[in-house]
Amino acid sequence: MPRRYIFSSESVTEGHPDKVCDTISDRILDACLAQDPKSRVACETLAKGNLVVIAGEITTNSRFDYLAEVRAAIRGIGYTNADCLFHADTCQIMHAISQQSQDIAQGVDEAAAEGKDTAEQGAGDQGLMFGFAVNETEELMPAPIEFSHKLGRELARLRKSGEIPWLRPDAKTQVSIEYEGYKPLRVDTVVISSQHSAEVKHKEIRETIIERVIKTCIPESWRDGKTRYLVNPTGRFVIGGPEGDSGLTGRKIIVDSYGGMGRHGGGAFSGKDPSKVDRSAAYMGRYVAKNIVAAGLADRCEVQFAYAIGFPDPVSVHVDTFGTGKADNAKIDKAVLEVFNFKPAAIVKQLNLLRPIYSKTTNYGHFGRTDDLDALTWERTDQVEALKQAVS
Repeated sequence: MPRRYIFSSESVTEGHPDKVCDTISDRILDACLAQDPKSRVACETLAKGNLVVIAGEITTNSRFDYLAEVRAAIRGIGYTNADCLFHADTCQIMHAISQQSQDIAQGVDEAAAEGKDTAEQGAGDQGLMFGFAVNETEELMPAPIEFSHKLGRELARLRKSGEIPWLRPDAKTQVSIEYEGYKPLRVDTVVISSQHSAEVKHKEIRETIIERVIKTCIPESWRDGKTRYLVNPTGRFVIGGPEGDSGLTGRKIIVDSYGGMGRHGGGAFSGKDPSKVDRSAAYMGRYVAKNIVAAGLADRCEVQFAYAIGFPDPVSVHVDTFGTGKADNAKIDKAVLEVFNFKPAAIVKQLNLLRPIYSKTTNYGHFGRTDDLDALTWERTDQVEALKQAVS
């Protein structure tokens, strides 16, 4: 008998201080790539109070107003309310940007260099990356993180449309699901903490969010009489965003990926151009895992690969189907290596990553989105037939 347990995942809205920073970093990246697809970008952001600091290494031929891009990113999130200290038009902005280290650049460049084994484009850093997919939702994502993202997106929609005028940008969501083995059974607990204007009462917040957010996003078939709803459980959440807590780029890597159900190599995504395998190889891992599950070769799949800086081939590729494989594991491994190319330059080409698409990925998960498959190419399932053929 498979054991029963509860698994939880959280998400945050774009107004969360860490996501404010991710949003700014990805906007700077897109501004670079829009003019110069060969830009090398590693942009980090710090936000606290009414201060924003951008720092990092950027080598680009693009020319634009960095400060204007920062303000536009904050304005797009919705920090334009007079009752919030953090504000798009009044925040102070500091920047400390330098060019990419030449030592790193020679390892990444598609050119020969002293001490470099090949003239191919190498990985921008060492590290390990994971991709994951599971057939428990239509998006082939774990249900806890998928529902958490949907709650956050609906909060943002209701706020930005003006349908709920007392909502403010900062919010966190969390969904706990009861499982039996690998099978999700029911939603056990939903937690939503949303920033709000000072005058609204907690009773109205709770009732509105349960009816208009939770019951909209989580189907009745997943909820039952024992499902708990914890809405703003501190009782008050007026001070939010960078006023309430400092924010940093890359601190929500589990929110960005699989909510803890699939492993994570530790490298953040936002603000990094696709020569950084932290980002591009994680996208490739999702692409591979999703196509394996979509092909019916496994119910759940995790792919891991690792790189050495400056070296063009992964030092390892590992596929795990957790005992759910419908084909021999050796055949799946062979098919993956036959269908996909894991060299950094090949990943960029296969997924068409040298484009200003990254602001579309920043919020509500880099994976599981199917609203724009032209941009989010790693969510396509266009290698299903190739995998089936390679396995047969």
